[in-house]
Amino acid sequence: MINSEEVTSKEAEQNIIVICPTCNTKKELKIPTKIINQAKQLTTVSIPSGTVCEHGFQSFVDKNFKVRGYQKVDFEFSHMEFFEGSGTDLADTDDPTATLSSQQLFQDIISLLRSYVDDKEILGSGMFTVEGHVVYSSLPSNTLFSIIKEFEVRSEKKLSNLKKMYLELENNQKICASYVEIKDIRFALVLFFSHIVKLGMGNLYLNDLVKKIRVLES
Repeated sequence: MINSEEVTSKEAEQNIIVICPTCNTKKELKIPTKIINQAKQLTTVSIPSGTVCEHGFQSFVDKNFKVRGYQKVDFEFSHMEFFEGSGTDLADTDDPTATLSSQQLFQDIISLLRSYVDDKEILGSGMFTVEGHVVYSSLPSNTLFSIIKEFEVRSEKKLSNLKKMYLELENNQKICASYVEIKDIRFALVLFFSHIVKLGMGNLYLNDLVKKIRVLES
């Protein structure tokens, strides 16, 4: 088992000031430094209603932790989200992950990952490169730091050829991950479960997620 609080204490967070594009309410939020530093482009931060004001919106943050723009949304976020690629010009990049993030398939996968989160059994979801870079995440900060570190260690030890990964935190919450190829690029899909979910049931949810992504690809 891994101790998420221990991992979090070693990871820095950066304060950014965001302004709601609808009502101009301003608030300072903490953003995980590692996610921004990993990004090759702007990082999209989806901010749920109630975090800054009554509105949900997206902000685009550069590598200097400066907000470069905002976008109103016509749907509701249940958690703060991070992903790379939206709101940027991808015409000159040859990075395959960034290219995927500009396609409709990526948006469909994000919508699917969002649909699994119910705040009772499934507390968050994510998509990562095998090296641990965040492609999309709605995971709580403690869990996000833990899973990034786990993927980094496995990548360094050449263990990313594994098919699945199961972790249990000290509070009995579970992390289930499946390595999959999407558009010939290998990713890890992650679901984060509450303490009431058994690993067997978590595996069923994970298998169902992979099947639905295969349908989206076809």
